[in-house]
Formats: sequence, structure tokens, C-alpha cells
Amino acid sequence: MSKKRLWITRRLSDATLDRAAKDYDVVINHEDTPGTADQLIAASAEFDAIIPCHSEHFSADVVAQFSDRVKIVANHSVGVDHCDLTALKARGIAVTNTPDVLSDATAELAMLLMLGAARHAVAGDRIVRTGAWDSWSPAFMVGKQVTGARLGIVGMGRVGRAFAAKARGFDMEIHYYNRSELPVDQAKGATYHQTVESLLGVADFLSLHCPATPETTNLMNLKRFALLPKGAVVVNTARGALVDEAALLDALAAQQISAAGLDCFQVEPGGNPAFAAHDNIFMLPHIGSATRQTRDAMGFRALDNLDAFFAGQTPGDLL
Repeated sequence: MSKKRLWITRRLSDATLDRAAKDYDVVINHEDTPGTADQLIAASAEFDAIIPCHSEHFSADVVAQFSDRVKIVANHSVGVDHCDLTALKARGIAVTNTPDVLSDATAELAMLLMLGAARHAVAGDRIVRTGAWDSWSPAFMVGKQVTGARLGIVGMGRVGRAFAAKARGFDMEIHYYNRSELPVDQAKGATYHQTVESLLGVADFLSLHCPATPETTNLMNLKRFALLPKGAVVVNTARGALVDEAALLDALAAQQISAAGLDCFQVEPGGNPAFAAHDNIFMLPHIGSATRQTRDAMGFRALDNLDAFFAGQTPGDLL
């Protein structure tokens, strides 16, 4: 029986590529550049399956031009806002993602960003690195303390709950907004808020962990930044679309928020050049899940979904 043909659009972990090669007729994009619309359309006629990343965009226009050969898009990501799920479903193409396995890695990065933003990591590193550290005083580099502070989490899914677990190690008081209240065993004492606005009023630190949807685009706008306690710190490791970046800059200028920690931006790759002038914005290039352990787990999860699909079973992560 011939192997199914599989296109892997980016350079995944070595362990993932080795496993894929054993079970599939694999073509890998070793140039590791985002797949274009034309490449996706061509691949739909050449391959039975595609493992893409968030960098490939399956818009309705692209999917409308697909061949009937491709049967499954097994995403190497949790977020699927790059996929028009309705269009793919209409073409009979299964879509999966890789939940669970990247929650801890992303939550770790959110903690890094929260601490770094609160304690002037950007300015401190620059001062020492450039040899400008030539004095000290009790008023030098005074930041915002995390321990015992109130943490507001928007989106208490897998990553949000993993972040809350880590924040409890700092004795933070956990508050959250979610589409629905969590069961007691999952909330673990966190206080539920029925509206985002209610949550913002108590959030000394705010961390975003919800998906990007039409409803959450620019979730944090100028009006909502104004609801935070003055001097709050905002962290975003979810999607850049959640934050109105001009409003973020205005809130920093007005000292309504004291700092921000960002791993995602409205424009990626690249980010927002205007942020570079602000030492109180601690930035990383969308690397929330970038640990060796997690990259292997994501790749294996995508392959598990393919294996199940081609064995005539329902993939565990079918959307």
C-alpha cells in the first residue's frame, strides 16, 4: 500500500520530521519560508495532507481553488484564525490543531514577560550591557511587585489555567473572565467576573489568553485600558489582534499602565516599530511555544491526528 503524500510547510523539529518520513511520502519546505497562496493551491492537488503553521493562510478565496485531493489540514498550532474553517469544511477537508501540549511553555513565557515588564528588564539590561551603570540609589529602577498582587486573566482555557497555576506560586490573587464560569476544581479559588469590564477594575496585572475572533479584535482599546488600576501591567501571549496598539501607546504615555509584556503583535513578523522607543515595553518575537520539548510534542500531536484520520478514525483534535 503506497504512503500518503504529506507536505510540511515549515521546518519542524527533527524528531517530528523523522517520524513523518517513516509513515508518509513527505515533502518538507527546507527553506522554512511561509507558504504562499499559490503554493497552498498547488499543494492541494499534489498532496493528501498538509501540516501547516500559523504562517499559512487558508482563506475562503484560497480554499475555493483547492483540488479535491487534499483531505486534511493538520495544523502545527493551537490557534486556527489563519484557517477559514467554514470554507474548509464545505470542501470536505478535515482540520485539526495541537491543544494542551504548549500550555506550560506559553504560560512560562507569559510569566517571563510579566516579571520583565514589572521590573524594568529592558532598561536594566541596556544599562548594564552598554556600560552605563555607574551609580545606585534607593530610587533606582524601582518597579512593580508581583507577589501578592491581583492578576486578571482574560480567557481561562488551557494556557490561562496553566498561567494561573504558576502565578499562585507568587501568591497572586487570581481573577478571571471567561465565556463561562469554570467548575470549582478548575477555578481553584480564582474569582470569576461576568464581564471584561468588571475584571479590568481589579487587575493590577492583566494577561490575555483568549483566541482572536471578530468579537475579541481590539479587545484592549483606549476605553478598556482606562478601566485598569493606574499603573497596571498588561501581558499578551495570545494574539496581536487583541490589543489596539495605538491605544496601548496612549495608555503608556498617560501612565495609565506602567508597562507591557508582548509576545505577539498586529503585524508579524516585524512587530510595531513605534514600540522600540519604549523601555517599558518588554517584547519577544512570538516564541511562546518555542521549547524543544513543546516543538516535539506539537509535531507529534499533528502526526497523531493524521494517523488517526488515515486509519479511518476521528482525530482527537478535529475542529
